Amino acid sequence: MDDANEGDRDGGTSAPLPFRAAVDALRAARLRPQIEVEPTPAPKRLAPFAHALEATVVDGDQDLADGRLVLLHDPAGHDAWRGTFRLVTLVRAELEPEMAADPLLPEVCWSWLTGALQARGLTYGEPSGTVTRASSHYFGGLAERPAASQIEIRASWTPREGLGGVPDTGAHLASWCDLLAQVAGLPPAGPGDASVVTLPQRRGPHSR
Repeated sequence: MDDANEGDRDGGTSAPLPFRAAVDALRAARLRPQIEVEPTPAPKRLAPFAHALEATVVDGDQDLADGRLVLLHDPAGHDAWRGTFRLVTLVRAELEPEMAADPLLPEVCWSWLTGALQARGLTYGEPSGTVTRASSHYFGGLAERPAASQIEIRASWTPREGLGGVPDTGAHLASWCDLLAQVAGLPPAGPGDASVVTLPQRRGPHSR
């Protein structure tokens, strides 16, 4: 695929107007400053048009959680989506031992996702996903490392389309960032919280 076609798939001038508007709303979203969000290459085979973002929840030099959000668009519609747009996400975070041992943790993490959407008054359909809890124990030359646990949320849902067939992707992104913050253990941002920043444009790799 040449560069021009790739740009169109990702919101270029030849992409459908509803998809371009949805991508523009993602770029204009205002987010918590603790969450660094930037574009990343989108998958090529899931839908005719796609736009992807990656995010990291940062506290000083420490990364508390990370994730990826992909906006898919099929102008012809998709039976499984029951719509023309779909949001797909992956969220990961390290867990405190006490939280990792909670037998209800998967149900709680799924409720964080649905609760984040509902808290912003968003309507959506066909939600699906998995919550995976993994533990690592170290032996031999690594025996001094403490055991570590991680939670991983994989999910997708269909955002309801509004005026012009365009979903409120900016609000869905904000809800997804609320989920990231909650998984990372950050306190919730209050209504009208001024500590937000505009989504940056693509920049080079960074290190901490």
